Amino acid sequence: MIDTPHDLPRIAVTMGDPSGVGPEIIVRALSCRGIGSLCRPIVIGHPEIMHRAVQRFAPAIRIREVTSLEDYFEQEPADSVKSIACLSVCNDGVLDTPAGTIDARSGHAAFEAISAAIDLALARRIDAIVTAPLCKKSLQLAGHFYPGHTELLAQRCGVAEFAMMLYLPAGDAIRGASGLGVVHVTLHMAICDVVAHLSIDTIASKCLLAERAMRALGADHPRIAVCALNPHAGENGLFGDEEQTMIGPAIEKARMAGLEIAGPLPADTLFPAARDGFYDAIVAMYHDQGHIALKLLGMYSAVNITLGLPIIRTSVAHGTAFDRAWQGNAESAGMVAAIKTAAQLVQNHRRSSPCLFSTR
Repeated sequence: MIDTPHDLPRIAVTMGDPSGVGPEIIVRALSCRGIGSLCRPIVIGHPEIMHRAVQRFAPAIRIREVTSLEDYFEQEPADSVKSIACLSVCNDGVLDTPAGTIDARSGHAAFEAISAAIDLALARRIDAIVTAPLCKKSLQLAGHFYPGHTELLAQRCGVAEFAMMLYLPAGDAIRGASGLGVVHVTLHMAICDVVAHLSIDTIASKCLLAERAMRALGADHPRIAVCALNPHAGENGLFGDEEQTMIGPAIEKARMAGLEIAGPLPADTLFPAARDGFYDAIVAMYHDQGHIALKLLGMYSAVNITLGLPIIRTSVAHGTAFDRAWQGNAESAGMVAAIKTAAQLVQNHRRSSPCLFSTR
């Protein structure tokens, strides 16, 4: 069955930090042919910022300011190659912020955009959120003390069990039919704090989230692998015992819940095996263990998916790139992939219940 325009997933694309590459990659992604046949996108941010972006990077496109979300979605969709809709939620103070700089006004604008999008998603007025990157320092200078999007989303959605998953769709770099997901047990914290935040229950919970997310992305029987924490998986306790005291028991707990799961395995040999299609998802113990390997496989096509929320959220897997901001050379493939993945998740979610990403 082919969706009619009114049935297409309604996706809110948040502007992110306007001093970064967000406005440019949004304009480039939404002007790609084919996006309009997959979803009904609308930018959440400041129309004037988006107008400046199209003037600079795609002058043939116009920004259409939307005042009523419901009226917009009821109308026949305009050609996104010619017109991009924007819902205004930011105050005008952000218009004076310079490009490529840390600034509280930009941080507050990014916060306003994501907050509005969360409210719309929780009220089921949109089907998914796709976020452009924000600057954590600017966010905190504006008085919003979150380590990043993931924690902000979890707090606003009232969930305690959540995870970041970096996802690469199947393609040249990934040979598995459903792509490859990497879920992180710990996230934005100092490396010296990681061990204190690991436990049997938290690791097992992330394994369950990984399995359900990969089902949502098309894997009928997801094969999960879990990274060791220590080199060579600890060498039977020689380099640490976390594999024996926490990770191994967590894997057994997940296995008892019905998961097809392996580990703990050294990350340096696990990732090549996953790349070659032996596993659908990896559970990494800390941020860089998962990020570095996956981004080497596909820095600009990776998608960030937040698991455990009652809403669908995807994002690019890179930051604000202040060194490239507003220069016309930002890479938009990640934003295209994030929008396509969000649309896919919405369609799959419509065919399944309860929430695809909850562990409950």
